Amino acid sequence: MYSLARPFLFSLDAERAHGLGLSALELAYRTGTTPLVARRPAPLPTNAFGLRFPNPVGLAAGLDKNGEHIDALFALGFGFVEIGTITPRPQEGNPKPRLFRLPAHQAIINRMGFNNQGVDALVRNVERAQRRDGLLGINIGKNKDTPNEQAFDDYQHCLQKVYPLADYITVNISSPNTAGLRELQEETALRQLVSQLRESQEALAAKHGKRVPMLVKVAPDLSDRDIDAAARVLGELKVDGVIATNTTIDRSAVAGDPRASEAGGLSGAPLLGQSTLVLRRLRARLPESTPLIGVGGIQSGADAVAKMAAGAALVQCYSGLIFRGPALVHDCVEAIRRRREAPSRGAVAPL
Repeated sequence: MYSLARPFLFSLDAERAHGLGLSALELAYRTGTTPLVARRPAPLPTNAFGLRFPNPVGLAAGLDKNGEHIDALFALGFGFVEIGTITPRPQEGNPKPRLFRLPAHQAIINRMGFNNQGVDALVRNVERAQRRDGLLGINIGKNKDTPNEQAFDDYQHCLQKVYPLADYITVNISSPNTAGLRELQEETALRQLVSQLRESQEALAAKHGKRVPMLVKVAPDLSDRDIDAAARVLGELKVDGVIATNTTIDRSAVAGDPRASEAGGLSGAPLLGQSTLVLRRLRARLPESTPLIGVGGIQSGADAVAKMAAGAALVQCYSGLIFRGPALVHDCVEAIRRRREAPSRGAVAPL
């Protein structure tokens, strides 16, 4: 069905199509017609961060910023869904238009700017969700008018609000669409922020009687030296996991496209190579006890397997869902299943 709907959706402004697509998905869920939209994969249990995921394929943050469609998204077969990025106060984000498709490259550029209804609205939405089918991640950020020197206050506020409801929490310091945010990945700033958040995490674990994993999401544009520094800091601070990567500001892979000059983060197929290189380098430098989620450029089951081969315990997709539709979820789970089963059949698993 998505192949029939895609030409219509792609004829619309990208952000309007985004909203219509989510509304249609919600309608399919509420009327019980989701099976016409997506074939759910068979379970493929995967352990990471002390959690057991129904399967290792998740939805990356950004599609459902306010947590308004959690159950409908789980119905597509995701093993986990990450909502957000959420900020303490509601904010409009950047001026429109701010979302652009590059169909020739199976890519998207966005400069949304953490547009969301605020953490209190997200909490209400999560409380209403049934959440029967998978695990929920909540991605937290800072308001754009909060100086980096006060960033901890925003992250801590969101952390405290969502902690009782999340299966895991992601600290987003890598979006290119909030001015200065990526500066928080610099070694000294990263150590200060994450060490404070780790203290808050442990205090919240004692308060609520459960420990919710906290992950950090990094950019694909870090130099090798910065990747090594981030791995050193995150390893020493014993973060529960790392997500590699966010969108890129590099345009070399889409040079010549009419939309290439649009400001914002580039996602989709052109991101696959660089994001996987960052993933592989992080895996080599982080403690083995620190699981990684691989995200960036997954358009097929083979791409998901490439992330796993590079060291990911789990994978996420977003832009691939826009170009391939819900069938991508099933394809990725089944490709990973084949990779797992290969040694038992005498085959050689991908390196």
